[in-house]
Amino acid sequence: MKTFDIQPVDKSLQATIQEKIDNLNKPKGSLGRLEELAMQLCLIQQTLEPSLAHPCHLLLGGDHGIEREGVSVSPREVTWQQMLNFTRGGGGVNMFCRQHGFHLRIVDVGVDYEFRGGLNVEGGAYAILDRKIARGTKNFLYEPAMTEAEFDRAIQVGSDLVDDCITEGCRILCIGEMGIGNTSPSSIWMHLFCNIPLDQCIGAGAGLNSEGIRHKYEVLSAAVAHYKASPSWGRLEGALPYFGGFEMIAAIGAMLRAAERRVVILVDGFIMTACALAATRLYPASQDYMIFTHCGDESGHRLMLDAMGARPLLHLGLRLGEGTGALCAFPIVDSAVRMMNEMNNFQRANITKYF
Repeated sequence: MKTFDIQPVDKSLQATIQEKIDNLNKPKGSLGRLEELAMQLCLIQQTLEPSLAHPCHLLLGGDHGIEREGVSVSPREVTWQQMLNFTRGGGGVNMFCRQHGFHLRIVDVGVDYEFRGGLNVEGGAYAILDRKIARGTKNFLYEPAMTEAEFDRAIQVGSDLVDDCITEGCRILCIGEMGIGNTSPSSIWMHLFCNIPLDQCIGAGAGLNSEGIRHKYEVLSAAVAHYKASPSWGRLEGALPYFGGFEMIAAIGAMLRAAERRVVILVDGFIMTACALAATRLYPASQDYMIFTHCGDESGHRLMLDAMGARPLLHLGLRLGEGTGALCAFPIVDSAVRMMNEMNNFQRANITKYF
């Protein structure tokens, strides 16, 4: 696996940053989480004047072999159909990227479909970047989802995408996914990495009923039992290629490279939190660069966030994926930056500092 040089944020500026925050013309601590966000952003960027220049959104697509076991209410063709919809600007992710000024990259990492027309698919307004590793992963009920070589390629894909964004001037990044069945590997990673009982990690996904959830639990329980009997058992790096999707592993690579290059990472809902969990188990310091934006309604998401000590900004009941929760939270992060850069202080405003 590619190695990353991820350092904890340098906290030598912390007292100076706090002094600036406390001297803004407001009661001390009165802007609550915005003040905490401002501190995190300033430490990541090592400045008193943080910037959210050229925000980028990576939308990563991939299919999952485990979908063949009926663990999702949606069929796998929805993955490629939605990818085409994104190229035409019709998805939720498109709307929020337009609203908040994010540059959107739609990336095929492992969709079980051959898109026609190369980069600009069938006349769409957006391009699909071809980074396909394979047409979906294998079925992890019976065998590892991907090989070690495919895992390494997916990590590199995510890392390279971040470098492309940074070359354009990106200082803040969010990542979304499109892949029917990807709540299943997310639930298993949560179970394995947080030692939370599997039944507490499994939810409805795209809309399973109670019988569907029971079936999903039975399938995933059997898959974990097979994994524990495999040579990969007991290694953190073993669980990632054994269960992960190509889009999920690429997301981990993107998060790690962004942390290495000190880019702010907005973490979306259940699936991207599972990817963040994996990234922080590999490189604990990477969490310094992450802002957890949303707690969804998928069963277990709150438990996973709690296990990471993460406090999400929003709880809107979203379970769409695509990175939409992260995009919705962006204005809050922007407010923290504007607080640091645009608010007056007591001295310049000629207001008596009363504390």
